[in-house]
Amino acid sequence: MGTLHIDSDVTGAQVFIDRNFIGVTPITWPEIAVGAHRLNIVAPGYDSIAETVDVEPGPRDLQFNFNEARLDAGIDVVHKHRIGSCKGRLVATPQGLRYDTNDKGDRFSVSLDDLEVFQVDYLAKVLQVKLKKGKRYEFTDPGAANADRLFVFHRDVDKVRERLTANR
Repeated sequence: MGTLHIDSDVTGAQVFIDRNFIGVTPITWPEIAVGAHRLNIVAPGYDSIAETVDVEPGPRDLQFNFNEARLDAGIDVVHKHRIGSCKGRLVATPQGLRYDTNDKGDRFSVSLDDLEVFQVDYLAKVLQVKLKKGKRYEFTDPGAANADRLFVFHRDVDKVRERLTANR
């Protein structure tokens, strides 16, 4: 058996193990079976946290941070040039936005603060990106009849941009 000590940066966050409510943070849950368990931590006004935890014999401390900006998003895109296009992948983390492509002249990596324009034109099915003091890009979703995946990517990135700005 194992013991989990669970805490969070939001006191009183609700803790669920394998969909069973066990209490609020900080909490110690003794005598949990060894093996993989699904933890869900929920606090009003914050995104929930879901994680699979491997329990081993003995005690284990777990810390969950709601106030930390979390982002690991990616989408395959086509960059529309004036003439032609190139395929690549947009990847976003709290550290920045990166465009990976075989076209060396189009690759970029910037902090989220260095995005002057970052918006979706849903009718045109385009994600528009303009770097501060830099190039302008228009990305489309190669496999979609609409801009839904671009919209979701944009929403997730913008949510973190807003959180990072608010934390400054």
